[in-house]
This record gives sequence, C-alpha cells and structure tokens, in this order.
Amino acid sequence: MQPSERTLDLLRQLVALDTTSRNSNLPAIEFIEAYLAELGIESRRVWYEADNKANLYATIGPSDVSGIAVSAHTDVVPVDNQDWATDPWTITEQDGRLYGRGTADMKGFLAVVLAALPDFVDADLEAPLHLVCSPDEEVGCVGILPLLDELKDDPARPRFAIVGEPSSMQVVLAHKGHYAYRCHVRGVEAHSSMAPLAVNAVEYGARIVTRISEIARRKADSGPFDERYPVAHTTLHNGVFEGGTAFNIVPRHAHFDFEIRTVAGDNHEDLFGEIERYALDELLPEMQTVYPDSSIEFEVLSATRGLDTASDDPIVAETLEMTRDIGPRETGQVSYATEAGLFQAVGIPAVVCGPGSIEQAHGPNEYVDLDQLARAEQLMQRLLEHLSH
Repeated sequence: MQPSERTLDLLRQLVALDTTSRNSNLPAIEFIEAYLAELGIESRRVWYEADNKANLYATIGPSDVSGIAVSAHTDVVPVDNQDWATDPWTITEQDGRLYGRGTADMKGFLAVVLAALPDFVDADLEAPLHLVCSPDEEVGCVGILPLLDELKDDPARPRFAIVGEPSSMQVVLAHKGHYAYRCHVRGVEAHSSMAPLAVNAVEYGARIVTRISEIARRKADSGPFDERYPVAHTTLHNGVFEGGTAFNIVPRHAHFDFEIRTVAGDNHEDLFGEIERYALDELLPEMQTVYPDSSIEFEVLSATRGLDTASDDPIVAETLEMTRDIGPRETGQVSYATEAGLFQAVGIPAVVCGPGSIEQAHGPNEYVDLDQLARAEQLMQRLLEHLSH
C-alpha cells in the first residue's frame, strides 16, 4: 500500500524541521498552527518552557462533548555521532522505506493525522477529534505535563487517547514505568598522597552504583514478573557517570544518572527509597566524619507512569475494531515508555498504536515503511467513521 501525497509532503516538511529535544519545538508548532488555521481549525498553545517549548491542542468537531484524542510528540532525538547514509533532515525514499530523523518516532504518525484533518473538517462529526502535539517527550515525557494538568479538569476532555508511537500498528495496552534520577556526590579534594584525609566523591558514588546493581540483580532473581514483557521484571540501570579531574587528585565532585523501569506490582518509590536510605543513612555519615560538609543529593530527571489498560476496557474493543485488518489482532505490550501512561494518570484512558517499529527509532538511518503509513491512514479513516455516528 502507498500513502497519499498529502501525507508524504507533510512528512517531508516536518522532518526538515530540526526539533531535536535540546532545541525549541516552536518551528513545528508554528507549522502545525498555520496548517490548522488554513483549515479553519482553532488551536491553543500550552507552554512547557515560556517562549521556547509548547504543546498544541485543537478540537475538530463539537467542542462541548468528549471525543477521541490522537497524540504525537514533536521532538526527536539527536543525530550527533551517528553514521547516517543520508541527510537525516531530508526524506530519502528507497526500497519502500522513507529514511530521516523522526520518520518512525514519530513525525510519520503526525503527518498522517494532519493529512486526514481536511476530511474531519468536512464531516458531520457527532463527537470531536482532539489533536495533541507535545514537546520534550524524548527527555522523559515531561513536556506534556502542563497540558494534561489543564485537561484533567476539563468537562469536555478526551474520552480516550491514541498515542501514535511506533507499534507496527499493533494496539498496545501496557508499558513499563520509567523513572530517571541524577545523584550528586560532594566530598573534599586533596593530593592523592593524602587520600585518607579527603573524601573521594567518585568512590562513594561508585558504592551507590554498586548498590543499584545489586538491587537490579535481586529484581531479576525474585521479581515480581510480568511475562507480557521480553524482560519480565523491573530493571535498574546505571547510565552516565562523571567525576574527577586527574588521577593524582582525590575527586571532590561526582554525579551519575540511573533509571528504574517498573512492571505493574513494583513501586518505583520503594526502590528509590532503598537507594536513598543507603546513601544518606550509611554512606553520608561516614563521609561527614572526615569532612562535615560532604553531601549526597538526588534529583528527579523524569517520571513517566507505566501504562496498564485493562483488556476488557471498552476503548480496547473500539480501537481493535478500527484497526481490523490493519495491524495484529492481538493486543501487545512494550518495554519502552510513552505519554500514554500520563494520560491514564489524569483519568484519560489510553492505548498506543502507530506506524513503524521502535527498532528503527533513535538510531542512524531511521525509517518508516510506506506500507505502515498507508495503514495509519486507514486507521484515521475509520476513526473518522467512528466519530461520525
């Protein structure tokens, strides 16, 4: 199957906008706003960072009743130090695939949605389509939070949401929660020949890292387990570690980032609390006996709620009907995090369903199959029919 030229043209324009998360997403927001205005669709911004990053929210159809939201993030991950065979900001078509940053994750879905809007405008909708475009999903699903905070008290908020992350058009009902933290360790420096008189921030940070690894092994051994996932247990992972200035200077500062990905039945707060107590109750007093101003501090980088939509929720049957013959008939679950769990947390049920595979996301030579975009177009057509009666 081939997608429409309208979808392809919109995707070319969206990919050409470098909305890497470190940059503003306003070029994409302004592009979408102008497109909606041409169709006579009113939209509003909800700021995440004033004058720099914004959500865009629009309702097509009656505004006094609840409809179905389609949600896409506008940011993409960096291309730095990746070995691309083509220009990542220019769509390249080859062998039934479209290459470019964001084609799968997730400007492909956004292009499909935008391309379908003229049909929604012309239709006699009984319930509305709600459009959600968010920033900073790729750095912890944080950009959408101000918009969801507004929607939770809106009497005409979406009845449920379809988050178009790449799922090969499978209806996904569950994903793990994702929580990221940074730990700052501060000791006191000295010449390395005087190491016992100093407080080595790197060494104390490493001890916390070791404890995190021990907890990770415990979860792998004892669970709880959710066999719906390829990795069936909660995982803990140490990522970036930085500290020290030279091999002959006891390091005064160190910091490291770690994450917790939870299955249902595990509480990230309990796991983080165990790490924090070890650091503050066991290690910090030891550090402060040498240097009273030593410190260990934690900051939350992101907190993305897991998704766990019941298979008998009416929205599942509705979405499966709309995706009949488009994607797999069986519902699924994924290990990556999305904004769907955040919708669910404010009382808006959600599923994940979108074109492309997560296996093609984030790496060099990201692509989406033309057939997947065409299937997503079919979903939008059935969504139109669903909202028209």
